[in-house]
Amino acid sequence: MLYFSRWKTIAIWLVVLGSIVIAMPNLFSKEQLEHLPRWFPSSHVTLGLDLQGGSHIMLKIERGDIVKERLEATVGDIRNALRNANIRYSGLTGTGQVVQLRVTDPAQVEAAKTALQSLTAPVSDGAFSSGSIQEATLEDAGNGLLKVTLSDAGIDYRVSSALTQSIEVVRRRVDELGNTEPLIQRQGKDRIIVQVPGLSDPQRLKALLNQTAKLTFRLVDTSMPASEAINGRPPATSEVLYSQDDPAVPYLVEKRVLVSGEELVDAQASFNQQTNEPVVTFRFDSRGAQRFAQATQQNVGRPFAIILDNQVISAPVIREPIVGGSGQISGNFSVEGANDLAVLLRAGALPATLTVVEERTVGPSLGADSIRAGISAGIIGALLVVALMIGLYGFFGVLAVVALVANIILIIAVLSLIGSTLTLPGIAGIVLTIGMAVDSNVLIYERIREEYKSGRSLLQSIETGFSKAMGTIVDANVTTLIAAFVLFFLGSGPVRGFSVTLAIGIITTVFTAFTLTRWLFAEWVRRRRPKVLPKGVRTGIFDGTNIPFMGLRRYTFGVSVALSLAALTGFGTVGMKLGIDFTGGSIVELRARQGNADIADIRQRLSGLNVGDVQVQGFGDPQSVLVRLQAQESGENGEQSAVAKVRSELEEQYEFRRTEVVGPSVSGELTKSATIGVLISLAAILVYIWVRFEWQFAVGAIIATLHDVILTLGLYVITGVEFDLSSIAAILTIVGYSLNDTVVVYDRMRENLRRFKKMPLDVLIDSSINQTLSRTILTSVTTLLALLALFLFGGEVIRSFTFAMLFGVVVGTFSSIYIAAPVLIAFRLRSSGKDEGDKTEAAQAKAGA
Repeated sequence: MLYFSRWKTIAIWLVVLGSIVIAMPNLFSKEQLEHLPRWFPSSHVTLGLDLQGGSHIMLKIERGDIVKERLEATVGDIRNALRNANIRYSGLTGTGQVVQLRVTDPAQVEAAKTALQSLTAPVSDGAFSSGSIQEATLEDAGNGLLKVTLSDAGIDYRVSSALTQSIEVVRRRVDELGNTEPLIQRQGKDRIIVQVPGLSDPQRLKALLNQTAKLTFRLVDTSMPASEAINGRPPATSEVLYSQDDPAVPYLVEKRVLVSGEELVDAQASFNQQTNEPVVTFRFDSRGAQRFAQATQQNVGRPFAIILDNQVISAPVIREPIVGGSGQISGNFSVEGANDLAVLLRAGALPATLTVVEERTVGPSLGADSIRAGISAGIIGALLVVALMIGLYGFFGVLAVVALVANIILIIAVLSLIGSTLTLPGIAGIVLTIGMAVDSNVLIYERIREEYKSGRSLLQSIETGFSKAMGTIVDANVTTLIAAFVLFFLGSGPVRGFSVTLAIGIITTVFTAFTLTRWLFAEWVRRRRPKVLPKGVRTGIFDGTNIPFMGLRRYTFGVSVALSLAALTGFGTVGMKLGIDFTGGSIVELRARQGNADIADIRQRLSGLNVGDVQVQGFGDPQSVLVRLQAQESGENGEQSAVAKVRSELEEQYEFRRTEVVGPSVSGELTKSATIGVLISLAAILVYIWVRFEWQFAVGAIIATLHDVILTLGLYVITGVEFDLSSIAAILTIVGYSLNDTVVVYDRMRENLRRFKKMPLDVLIDSSINQTLSRTILTSVTTLLALLALFLFGGEVIRSFTFAMLFGVVVGTFSSIYIAAPVLIAFRLRSSGKDEGDKTEAAQAKAGA
C-alpha cells in the first residue's frame, strides 16, 4: 500500500503544483497581474460583498401590478370588441381578477360571446415549448350577465414574462452606473437578485431600481382648475396628478397619451444654455417623432405634462411645433438627478413595480476590516494548530503540517477555479477546516501507533493504520458533507459561501490524507528505512486508560435529559432573541466620524422618527454602534422608509458601515427554509448511518445530535445572543462535527463487535471509547483552538457564530460518549450476558490486544 508508481507520484505533485500556480494570483493585485506574462493565471478568488463592500438587493415584482394591468387591458379589449360588433352593454366593471358586463339585448348574448372568444384563446407559454395557457375564461351567468375571469396560470405567465423583461431593464440600469461585474439573476418565480460589489452609494442604486420609469407626454386639461377637480368631479377623460415638488402641485391632465417613453431612442443629461440648469435631452424614434410633431402642431399654446411614474416632472406650454423629434425635460434637477433620469429613460421602463424585500449593504471600510480580521484569525488559528501537532507528534506532526498547507492551497485554488465567492463566513469555514483537517492525520497516526504498540513492525503498522483509518475518515467526513450540501441548497448569501468552503475543505482533506500524506510516509520509509516509531510522538498519555464511562451513564444521561428539558422549556416560554432574518426589520452598523459614538444621543434622536421600537447598543469598539429597527407594519416599503429616515438623521455624524433589511415576506421564507434544512440534514444523515451501520447506531447518532441541537438552542435562550441565519449554519456544522466524532467511536465499536463476539456490550463500549480517546480529545482541542482564534480575532460580525460553535464542539464531544453510546445499550444492540469467554475477551480488549 505504501508503494507509489512513478505516474501516481507525478499525478499527486502535478495536482499540488497546479494548485499552487492557480492560487498564486491571489498574492498579487489586479494591476500587478497585468504586467505578468499572458500565460500566467489571472483568476482571483471572488470576494463577497461583506469583504469588499457593496450591496445585495433582492427585488420582488409586484403581482398586484400585473393583475391590475391585465384587468385594465381586458376591460379595454372587451369594450373594443363589443363596440366593433355593434353590441350594446352596460355595467362594464372589473374587480380582482373578474370583469363583468350585462348585454342589453338578450338576443345579442351569443353574438357577444362570439366577439369575446379571442380573449379566451390559448397562448403559447414559451418560444421553446409546445404548451399553451388559457389566460381567461368566459362564463354566461344568465340574464345577459357575462363574466371574464383571469386565470391564475395566465397571471403566472404574465409575471414570468414581466420578470424576464425586468431583469434586462435592471441589467441596463446597473450597467449605466459603471460598476464592474454586477451579478443580476432570477430567483424563484418573482424575485431578482442584484449584487453590486464596491458600490459606494447604495441609496442611488435602490432609487434607480425602485422606479418603474414609465414616461408619458399628455396634455394638461384646462377646462377647469385642478383644485376644483380635486374638490368636485373631474372630467371622465382626465385625472389629477401631482408634481415632484415639495409641496406637490396638482395638475389636471388628460388620460390620453400623446407619446410614451417606449418611443425614445436616447436620453442624456446636459445643461440649459440659457439658465445653466441641469436638464435631460431626449430623442424619439421616427414613429415617436412623427406623433410628437403632430401633437405639438395641433396644440400650440396649450400646456402639456411630462409624466414619470404618475408624477408630473414639468408642464411647459407648447410655444411652437416641435418637429425635430427631440426635446428637453427640465424640472429643478440636480446634476445627479438629471443623470439618473437619463439612465432610467435609456434603460427603458419596467413592466411592473419592483419592491426591495431584502437588502444587505456593507461599506468598503468594514469590508477591509473583515478581511484583516479573517486573515489574522486564520493565521493565528493555523499557528496554534501547527504548534500543537508538532509538539505532540514531532516528525509526524511536520508531515501533517505539510499536508495542511497543501490543503489550504487546494481550497484557494478550487475557489479560484470555480469562481466561487469567498465571504466572511467562508473564511470561517476555512479556519474551521484547519481545525478539523488534522483529524484525519490524528486518526491515521493513532492507528499507526496502536498497531505498532500491539507488536507489528513499523512498516506493517503504517500500512494497517492507513487501511483501517480510511473507512472511518470517509464515514466521519460524509456526515459533515451532507450538512454542507443542505446549507448550500437551502442557504443564501454568506451562509452559502460558508457551506461551499466547508464542503471543498472536506473533500480536499480526504484527498490530502490518502494521497499526499501517504506519499510522504512512503517516501520517508523508502529513504530512511525506519524500524521504530519516531520518539517525537507524545500522545501515549491516554494509553492503558480504563475509564468506566458506561458506569456513569445513568447519571450523565439523567443530567443531559434534565438540561435538555430545561432548554426546551426555556425555548417554549422565554424564547430566543430572533434576528431580523426571521422576524423582519433592519440592522444598521454605524461608526462615528469623529470621537466616540454617543449611544444616548442616537437613541433620543431616533425615538422621534416614528419607526417603532429602536434598540441602540455598543458594537465592538467605542466608536461603533448597532441600531436595530423592528419590522414595520407597512411591509417592505416601510422597511426601506425607516432606514432612509435613520440615514437622513445620522449620516452627517456617522458612517453607515453595514445595512441589513429583511422584509416580512423574506423573513417568513427564511424561517421555513431553515427549519426544512435542519430536518432534511438530520434525515439524510440518519439514512447514511443506517446504511453504513445498524439501525441502533443511526438512532443513537440522531438522538445524540438532537441533544446537541437542543442544548445549543438553550444556550441562545440563556445568553440572549441573537439567533440568525449564521446560527443555522452553526447548528448544522455542529450537527456535522458531532456526528463526525460519534461515527469515529461507532466505527471502533463496530470493529470490536466483530472481533469480540461475546463481550458484554457495556465493557465493549468502554473499551472502544478508551481506545479512541486520544483522537477524540486531540481533534476537539485543535478545532477549539481554531474556533477560539476566530472568536477572539475574527471580528464582531461572526462572533455569535463562533461562540455557538465553541459550545457545540464541547457538547458534541460529550454526546458522542455519554449519549450516543448508552443508546446502543438501551436499544439492546447485543445481549449483556457474561461467561468465562466474555471475561477473557474483556481482558484482551483492556490489554489492547
